[in-house]
Amino acid sequence: MQNPSESESEDIHRARLEEVERDDDKRWSFHPTYTEFKLLLYVGVGNFLDAYDLLIINPVSTMLQYRLYGNDPIPGGIQGVLKASANIGNVIGQFLFGYMGDALGRKALYGKELMLIIFGTIMCLTTPTGWSNIRQLSPQNALIYLTIFRIIVGIGVGADYPVSACVISDRAVIKRRGAILAYVVANQGWGSLVGALATIVVLGCYKHVMDDKGETSKVDGAWRIVMGLSLIPAFGTLYWRLTLPESTRYIRSQHQSSSLDSAGAHDSDAPGSPAEGKLEADAEKDAGKDDTDGTAVHVAEVTRKTYFREAREYFSEWRHLKILIGTSMCWFLLDVAFYGINLNQNFVLQQIGFGGTTGTTWNKLFKITTGNIIVTALGFLPGYYATVLTIETLGRKWIQIQGFLLAGLFLAILASKFHTLSHASFIVCFALLQFFFNFGANMTIYIIPAEVFPTKYRAFGHGFSAAAGKAGALISALVFNQLSFSIGTDKVLWSASSLPPPCIPIAQLIVLRAVFFGCCMLGVFFSLLIPEVRGRDPDAILAQEIAEAANSKR
Repeated sequence: MQNPSESESEDIHRARLEEVERDDDKRWSFHPTYTEFKLLLYVGVGNFLDAYDLLIINPVSTMLQYRLYGNDPIPGGIQGVLKASANIGNVIGQFLFGYMGDALGRKALYGKELMLIIFGTIMCLTTPTGWSNIRQLSPQNALIYLTIFRIIVGIGVGADYPVSACVISDRAVIKRRGAILAYVVANQGWGSLVGALATIVVLGCYKHVMDDKGETSKVDGAWRIVMGLSLIPAFGTLYWRLTLPESTRYIRSQHQSSSLDSAGAHDSDAPGSPAEGKLEADAEKDAGKDDTDGTAVHVAEVTRKTYFREAREYFSEWRHLKILIGTSMCWFLLDVAFYGINLNQNFVLQQIGFGGTTGTTWNKLFKITTGNIIVTALGFLPGYYATVLTIETLGRKWIQIQGFLLAGLFLAILASKFHTLSHASFIVCFALLQFFFNFGANMTIYIIPAEVFPTKYRAFGHGFSAAAGKAGALISALVFNQLSFSIGTDKVLWSASSLPPPCIPIAQLIVLRAVFFGCCMLGVFFSLLIPEVRGRDPDAILAQEIAEAANSKR
């Protein structure tokens, strides 16, 4: 139990990390306040590490190829598992922490996911790739070791998705909520760019020993440095995450009963009700008093014990379930295409002359990294910030649907002209594909679940949707790599209908029919299940639904 001075101190800290919805706030939606900017620094590092850790595996796997297999490629099976390892962990972390984020609270979990990332990354750096005193050490065993700890990193990265999304959404004002969430996702672009830049700088430092002296084994140090650099932002924000207090909106949601027997009892205090118009600092002072006399703690404990039943009842209603289906399927379909392209980007880089197929080992690695920078600079970052600037004007649903449509169009062009486009044409087309991935569904699939579900079920809804998405990424990582070796990248991008059946096993034909183009078109359909969330207060909607249900039972 806190004494009054401790409670008052925490209230002040909390109030400084939350904004008040004011009618006289005339700033642009994409112009964050100082408070929001501070919060973005704490929260954005999660998405930064997501992109850095998940996409850095492309150059790292290439470096490991030269360290462990010489000039031979890594076998397709083990390479696919290595690239899929972080996504395996993502599914676990997103679903588990999504559920616990609602049941236990954001404060109880925040920072723990970053500790998992730090531990997993440190253990990845200890991968035994050259210890001659270890018997029966093989390249495959080294990659299995790395894969195991990449899964742990993935659990931490996956856990960050629902918890960080809720930390932002619980505190954001409605008129800027989408833009602030978009800023968080945009850190993925910076993670990709910094990862590519870090790789090229580290390779530059190793040029003399690798290229001039011919000591290609030194690449073993390069990949460890590149991977280990992600620890800097992780350690830099760990303290702030561990000490971040619970939000006002989450505390209030614990007072909002979902039981029809007591429906309406707390409607006046529910988030989104007229009482929400009071200053957040005053609300915090009230919450602090409740904590002092034990009332809020008791309500929270009861809620946690009954959360599973309440969540099951909430999502058993079709009006709520169809939204969850829409957010989950859109995320799944987008990630099948997005990660199928980006986790195996080396295949695409070969088409634009940056595949690293000729020259010395150092030249090959340098070319691949340069290609990654080109793709990130041309498509990733512009797409992210186009969404930031327009999301509160165009709306989430419009951006998502047009993104799916145009990404599908450029996928179709790339697939049908894969071997005939000039380098310049291919770069332009691929950059536009990446642009509309990010000025489109790759942004909104993260933002919409953080806005459409009420605070009481927000982390679970977001975590479940994200886990469905990473299941799609997992399929891409495991299947795309093997199929590209077997039948060609262009067939994976497009369709196998024109290929003679004897050329392809039946299992591959089934997979190929679920082509990336088809995923984008299906994404348009499932987007129709989701309401527009611009200006929408899901807590007010939940309070209204509870009140209507209570009135109907009287």
